[in-house]
Order: sequence, then structure tokens, then C-alpha cells
Amino acid sequence: MTFSQQQQAEFLKALQVKMPFGKYQGRRLMDLPGHYLAWFNRQGFPDNQLGRQLALVFELDHNGILPGLREQLKPK
Repeated sequence: MTFSQQQQAEFLKALQVKMPFGKYQGRRLMDLPGHYLAWFNRQGFPDNQLGRQLALVFELDHNGILPGLREQLKPK
């Protein structure tokens, strides 16, 4: 599967978005704990852009892809 440059940019943006509320307010979505993402998955993600971004990060975490992405995006 290939992604357009726009899709790639949106993907990377979603990982960098900061959680706007709650216990983990201010943390990047890609740094949220797996149990918190799983809780959102069970409760239902918000019906907005943040919800779509959280769902993406949950899928990446659930499928074991997120740790490698964190490593690649870590400041050097």
C-alpha cells in the first residue's frame, strides 16, 4: 500500500498532536499509554478529527507498529 505525500503528512501530524484534555493533557498522541488508547477504543472515539487521530494511534499501538515509529521520530 502506498500513501500520497498529503496522507503521509496527515499521518505524521496525527502522531505529533497533543492531547487537549484529560489525565494525559499535553502529551503527544503517540506517547499516550496503550491502556488509555484501548479505553477510548472500548468507549468509542470522539466523532471528530481528534477521534480519528486517536483511532489511528490506537491501531498502530495495537498492531505493534507504534514503538518503532516513536524511535524513528525521536529527536536526535
